[in-house]
Amino acid sequence: MNIQNKVAVVTGGASGLGEATVRNIVANGGKALIMDLNTERGNALVEELGNDKVNFIQTDVTNEGQVKDALAHAVSQFGSIHICVNCAGIGAGQKTVHKEGAHDLATFEKVIKINLIGTFNVLRLAAEIMQANDPNEDAERGVIINTASVAAFDGQVGQVAYSASKGGIVGMTLPIARDLSRSGIRCLTIAPGLFMTPLFQAAPPEVIESLEKQVPFPSRLGKPAEFGKLVQSIIENPMLNGEVIRLDGAIRMAPR
Repeated sequence: MNIQNKVAVVTGGASGLGEATVRNIVANGGKALIMDLNTERGNALVEELGNDKVNFIQTDVTNEGQVKDALAHAVSQFGSIHICVNCAGIGAGQKTVHKEGAHDLATFEKVIKINLIGTFNVLRLAAEIMQANDPNEDAERGVIINTASVAAFDGQVGQVAYSASKGGIVGMTLPIARDLSRSGIRCLTIAPGLFMTPLFQAAPPEVIESLEKQVPFPSRLGKPAEFGKLVQSIIENPMLNGEVIRLDGAIRMAPR
Protein backbone atom coordinates (compact mmCIF):
# COMPACT_ATOMS: atom_id res chain seq x y z
CA MET A 1 0.00 0.00 0.00
CA ASN A 2 1.33 3.39 -0.97
CA ILE A 3 1.13 5.83 1.97
CA GLN A 4 0.55 8.79 -0.36
CA ASN A 5 -2.97 10.17 0.24
CA LYS A 6 -3.80 7.38 2.70
CA VAL A 7 -5.34 8.00 6.12
CA ALA A 8 -3.92 6.52 9.32
CA VAL A 9 -5.22 6.48 12.87
CA VAL A 10 -2.46 6.24 15.46
CA THR A 11 -3.16 5.55 19.12
CA GLY A 12 -0.57 6.93 21.50
CA GLY A 13 0.37 9.20 18.60
CA ALA A 14 1.22 12.24 20.68
CA SER A 15 4.63 11.00 21.82
CA GLY A 16 7.29 8.32 21.51
CA LEU A 17 6.81 5.56 18.95
CA GLY A 18 3.36 6.83 18.01
CA GLU A 19 4.59 10.34 17.33
CA ALA A 20 7.40 8.99 15.16
CA THR A 21 4.82 6.99 13.21
CA VAL A 22 2.66 10.06 12.65
CA ARG A 23 5.65 12.06 11.44
CA ASN A 24 6.69 9.31 9.03
CA ILE A 25 3.20 8.98 7.57
CA VAL A 26 2.91 12.72 7.01
CA ALA A 27 6.42 12.85 5.51
CA ASN A 28 5.34 10.22 2.99
CA GLY A 29 2.24 12.10 1.90
CA GLY A 30 -0.33 10.53 4.19
CA LYS A 31 -2.72 11.98 6.75
CA ALA A 32 -3.11 10.99 10.37
CA LEU A 33 -5.52 11.16 13.26
CA ILE A 34 -3.81 11.12 16.64
CA MET A 35 -5.78 9.29 19.33
CA ASP A 36 -4.21 10.02 22.71
CA LEU A 37 -4.97 11.36 26.19
CA ASN A 38 -2.23 14.01 26.07
CA THR A 39 -4.09 17.05 24.75
CA GLU A 40 -1.16 19.45 25.10
CA ARG A 41 1.22 17.31 23.06
CA GLY A 42 -1.46 16.22 20.59
CA ASN A 43 -2.53 19.76 19.80
CA ALA A 44 1.12 20.87 19.52
CA LEU A 45 1.72 18.26 16.82
CA VAL A 46 -1.36 19.39 14.90
CA GLU A 47 -0.11 22.98 15.02
CA GLU A 48 3.36 21.92 13.89
CA LEU A 49 2.35 19.55 11.08
CA GLY A 50 -0.83 21.31 9.95
CA ASN A 51 -4.49 20.45 10.53
CA ASP A 52 -4.91 19.60 6.85
CA LYS A 53 -2.59 16.63 7.47
CA VAL A 54 -3.06 15.82 11.15
CA ASN A 55 -5.98 15.97 13.56
CA PHE A 56 -6.09 15.14 17.26
CA ILE A 57 -8.93 13.67 19.28
CA GLN A 58 -8.48 12.98 22.98
CA THR A 59 -9.36 9.30 23.23
CA ASP A 60 -9.44 6.59 25.87
CA VAL A 61 -8.75 3.47 23.82
CA THR A 62 -10.75 1.33 26.25
CA ASN A 63 -13.89 3.45 25.76
CA GLU A 64 -15.96 2.14 22.84
CA GLY A 65 -17.92 5.36 22.39
CA GLN A 66 -14.83 7.58 22.37
CA VAL A 67 -13.07 5.32 19.86
CA LYS A 68 -16.10 5.26 17.57
CA ASP A 69 -16.32 9.06 17.72
CA ALA A 70 -12.61 9.46 16.95
CA LEU A 71 -12.76 7.10 13.97
CA ALA A 72 -15.87 8.85 12.68
CA HIS A 73 -13.97 12.13 12.91
CA ALA A 74 -11.15 10.68 10.81
CA VAL A 75 -13.62 9.61 8.13
CA SER A 76 -15.38 12.96 8.25
CA GLN A 77 -12.18 14.99 7.96
CA PHE A 78 -10.09 12.82 5.66
CA GLY A 79 -12.56 10.59 3.81
CA SER A 80 -11.67 7.13 5.07
CA ILE A 81 -9.25 5.02 7.15
CA HIS A 82 -6.63 2.83 5.48
CA ILE A 83 -4.06 2.32 8.25
CA CYS A 84 -4.41 1.68 11.98
CA VAL A 85 -1.31 1.76 14.20
CA ASN A 86 -1.79 0.93 17.88
CA CYS A 87 0.95 2.38 20.09
CA ALA A 88 -1.02 3.35 23.20
CA GLY A 89 0.02 1.45 26.29
CA ILE A 90 1.21 1.57 29.88
CA GLY A 91 3.66 -0.41 32.01
CA ALA A 92 3.62 -1.63 35.60
CA GLY A 93 6.32 -3.17 37.75
CA GLN A 94 5.14 -5.59 40.40
CA LYS A 95 6.05 -9.15 41.28
CA THR A 96 3.47 -11.93 41.46
CA VAL A 97 4.12 -12.01 45.22
CA HIS A 98 6.16 -9.25 46.85
CA LYS A 99 6.98 -8.00 50.35
CA GLU A 100 3.55 -6.48 50.86
CA GLY A 101 1.67 -9.51 49.53
CA ALA A 102 0.18 -10.69 46.25
CA HIS A 103 0.24 -8.68 43.01
CA ASP A 104 -2.48 -6.04 43.07
CA LEU A 105 -5.31 -7.37 40.91
CA ALA A 106 -6.58 -3.91 39.93
CA THR A 107 -3.15 -3.02 38.54
CA PHE A 108 -3.01 -6.24 36.51
CA GLU A 109 -6.51 -5.62 35.15
CA LYS A 110 -5.68 -2.01 34.22
CA VAL A 111 -2.60 -3.00 32.21
CA ILE A 112 -4.52 -5.73 30.39
CA LYS A 113 -7.44 -3.38 29.73
CA ILE A 114 -5.36 -0.59 28.21
CA ASN A 115 -2.67 -2.56 26.40
CA LEU A 116 -4.57 -5.60 25.16
CA ILE A 117 -8.28 -4.80 25.23
CA GLY A 118 -7.65 -1.20 24.14
CA THR A 119 -5.64 -2.40 21.14
CA PHE A 120 -8.36 -4.83 20.11
CA ASN A 121 -11.10 -2.27 20.67
CA VAL A 122 -9.50 0.18 18.25
CA LEU A 123 -8.48 -2.29 15.56
CA ARG A 124 -11.85 -4.06 15.41
CA LEU A 125 -13.70 -0.78 14.89
CA ALA A 126 -11.10 0.50 12.41
CA ALA A 127 -11.30 -2.75 10.42
CA GLU A 128 -15.06 -2.40 10.21
CA ILE A 129 -14.55 0.93 8.43
CA MET A 130 -11.65 -0.30 6.29
CA GLN A 131 -13.65 -3.13 4.76
CA ALA A 132 -15.73 -0.56 2.86
CA ASN A 133 -12.64 0.85 1.10
CA ASP A 134 -12.10 0.22 -2.60
CA PRO A 135 -9.36 -2.39 -3.02
CA ASN A 136 -6.04 -1.37 -4.54
CA GLU A 137 -4.14 -3.32 -7.22
CA ASP A 138 -3.17 -5.94 -4.62
CA ALA A 139 -6.78 -6.23 -3.42
CA GLU A 140 -5.82 -4.46 -0.19
CA ARG A 141 -8.28 -2.38 1.77
CA GLY A 142 -6.32 -1.73 4.94
CA VAL A 143 -3.36 -2.43 7.21
CA ILE A 144 -3.37 -2.87 11.00
CA ILE A 145 -0.11 -2.66 12.95
CA ASN A 146 -0.04 -3.34 16.68
CA THR A 147 2.73 -2.76 19.20
CA ALA A 148 3.81 -5.55 21.51
CA SER A 149 7.23 -5.75 23.18
CA VAL A 150 10.14 -8.11 23.59
CA ALA A 151 8.66 -8.53 27.08
CA ALA A 152 6.05 -10.75 25.42
CA PHE A 153 8.86 -13.29 24.99
CA ASP A 154 11.53 -12.25 27.53
CA GLY A 155 9.47 -10.88 30.40
CA GLN A 156 11.61 -9.79 33.33
CA VAL A 157 11.05 -9.99 37.07
CA GLY A 158 8.12 -7.73 37.93
CA GLN A 159 6.77 -7.57 34.37
CA VAL A 160 4.01 -10.16 34.72
CA ALA A 161 1.15 -7.76 33.90
CA TYR A 162 2.99 -5.99 31.08
CA SER A 163 4.25 -9.25 29.56
CA ALA A 164 0.79 -10.81 29.73
CA SER A 165 -0.74 -7.82 27.93
CA LYS A 166 1.90 -7.82 25.20
CA GLY A 167 1.79 -11.61 24.89
CA GLY A 168 -1.92 -11.29 24.22
CA ILE A 169 -1.23 -8.90 21.36
CA VAL A 170 1.27 -11.37 19.91
CA GLY A 171 -1.20 -14.24 20.25
CA MET A 172 -4.08 -12.48 18.48
CA THR A 173 -2.04 -11.26 15.50
CA LEU A 174 -2.36 -14.35 13.30
CA PRO A 175 -6.06 -15.06 13.95
CA ILE A 176 -6.91 -11.42 13.25
CA ALA A 177 -4.95 -11.59 9.98
CA ARG A 178 -6.86 -14.73 9.08
CA ASP A 179 -10.20 -13.24 10.10
CA LEU A 180 -9.65 -10.14 7.96
CA SER A 181 -8.02 -11.80 4.96
CA ARG A 182 -11.28 -12.02 3.03
CA SER A 183 -11.63 -8.26 3.37
CA GLY A 184 -8.10 -7.57 2.12
CA ILE A 185 -6.95 -6.20 5.48
CA ARG A 186 -3.53 -7.19 6.81
CA CYS A 187 -2.57 -7.38 10.49
CA LEU A 188 0.96 -7.43 11.94
CA THR A 189 2.66 -6.69 15.23
CA ILE A 190 5.97 -5.00 16.02
CA ALA A 191 7.74 -6.10 19.21
CA PRO A 192 10.21 -3.31 20.08
CA GLY A 193 13.17 -3.73 22.38
CA LEU A 194 14.70 -0.81 24.28
CA PHE A 195 13.76 2.50 22.63
CA MET A 196 14.45 6.11 23.57
CA THR A 197 10.87 6.98 24.47
CA PRO A 198 9.70 9.45 27.16
CA LEU A 199 10.04 6.60 29.67
CA PHE A 200 13.84 6.67 29.28
CA GLN A 201 14.46 10.32 28.43
CA ALA A 202 14.45 11.34 32.08
CA ALA A 203 16.71 8.47 33.15
CA PRO A 204 20.25 9.23 34.42
CA PRO A 205 23.05 8.80 31.84
CA GLU A 206 24.51 5.84 33.72
CA VAL A 207 21.18 4.00 33.50
CA ILE A 208 20.99 4.62 29.75
CA GLU A 209 24.58 3.45 29.32
CA SER A 210 23.86 0.26 31.22
CA LEU A 211 20.82 -0.46 29.07
CA GLU A 212 22.70 0.22 25.85
CA LYS A 213 25.35 -2.36 26.76
CA GLN A 214 22.63 -5.03 26.80
CA VAL A 215 21.91 -4.53 23.09
CA PRO A 216 24.27 -6.63 20.89
CA PHE A 217 24.14 -4.38 17.83
CA PRO A 218 23.69 -1.56 17.43
CA SER A 219 24.63 -1.10 21.11
CA ARG A 220 22.27 1.76 21.85
CA LEU A 221 18.63 2.41 22.47
CA GLY A 222 16.43 2.35 19.41
CA LYS A 223 15.32 5.61 17.84
CA PRO A 224 11.55 6.17 17.53
CA ALA A 225 12.13 7.08 13.87
CA GLU A 226 13.39 3.51 13.31
CA PHE A 227 10.06 2.21 14.57
CA GLY A 228 8.34 4.60 12.14
CA LYS A 229 10.46 3.24 9.28
CA LEU A 230 9.38 -0.32 10.06
CA VAL A 231 5.75 0.78 10.10
CA GLN A 232 6.34 2.27 6.65
CA SER A 233 7.96 -0.94 5.37
CA ILE A 234 5.04 -3.02 6.63
CA ILE A 235 2.51 -0.73 5.00
CA GLU A 236 4.33 -0.81 1.67
CA ASN A 237 4.97 -4.58 1.48
CA PRO A 238 1.71 -6.48 0.78
CA MET A 239 3.25 -9.90 1.47
CA LEU A 240 3.86 -9.05 5.12
CA ASN A 241 0.89 -10.37 7.07
CA GLY A 242 0.09 -12.25 10.27
CA GLU A 243 3.62 -11.87 11.62
CA VAL A 244 5.28 -10.47 14.74
CA ILE A 245 8.52 -8.64 13.99
CA ARG A 246 11.08 -8.04 16.74
CA LEU A 247 12.79 -4.66 16.42
CA ASP A 248 15.42 -4.99 19.12
CA GLY A 249 19.06 -5.05 18.00
CA ALA A 250 19.15 -8.80 18.85
CA ILE A 251 18.59 -8.23 22.56
CA ARG A 252 17.25 -11.06 24.71
CA MET A 253 16.27 -9.67 28.07
CA ALA A 254 17.84 -11.14 31.21
CA PRO A 255 15.59 -12.08 34.17
CA ARG A 256 16.45 -8.75 35.87
